[in-house]
Amino acid sequence: MHALTVDNAVKSYGEVQAVNGASFSVEEGEIFGLIGPNGAGKTTMLRMICTLLQVTSGKITVCGYDVTAQSDDVRRMISYLPEDAGAYKDLTGRAYLRFMAGFFADGREFEEMVDKGVRIANLGDRIDTKVDTYSKGMMRRLLIARAIMPSPRVAVMDEVTSGLDVVNAYEIREMIREIAGAGVTVILSSHNMFEVERLCHRVAMIDKGEIVLIGTPSELKERYDAGNLEEVFVKAVRP
Repeated sequence: MHALTVDNAVKSYGEVQAVNGASFSVEEGEIFGLIGPNGAGKTTMLRMICTLLQVTSGKITVCGYDVTAQSDDVRRMISYLPEDAGAYKDLTGRAYLRFMAGFFADGREFEEMVDKGVRIANLGDRIDTKVDTYSKGMMRRLLIARAIMPSPRVAVMDEVTSGLDVVNAYEIREMIREIAGAGVTVILSSHNMFEVERLCHRVAMIDKGEIVLIGTPSELKERYDAGNLEEVFVKAVRP
């Protein structure tokens, strides 16, 4: 069974189609990249997958559950980390994880979930200092921990390293590899082609709401006679 199947999905706003008949699938345990120019429909697609936007037509299933007819089941399978996510700055990192874990569990399961979040964040003693003292990299580690501690089968991350310096971006990519290695399917949207090429098993490109290419980074580079995925991106958008 695929972790995600998108079948002829459409999202319309009046006469404007933000997503126009997109189809692709993602395997379990895969790190799958969704790329495209600004306004191409990436975030709209991710929000439909996560049940935050209603599908106009077509079908999307997550772990076999329909995002429209079985949205509650989908939400138990999936976590979503948007680009502009934040945390409560007056709380410590640990208190924030405890607050969020309260939506998912109680008793022993709650404590185990918080412990898991603390391990994933790997912030050392800083887990007990206030979030408003965190750097961007520390904040992103905390938010990833929040997204993964409920043990989702699918994690959707939008521009997860945006605004980070080289070292922090490298560390976040290593976190994502570890998460996928533990069996979580990761769907990643990014403008960083180096990141996508190094991190993703397969990549799909969306342009004007349509999936225009899909494959492994090496397959796409060969198809477009390109030295890197950035060249593929430019040639696909401006053939």
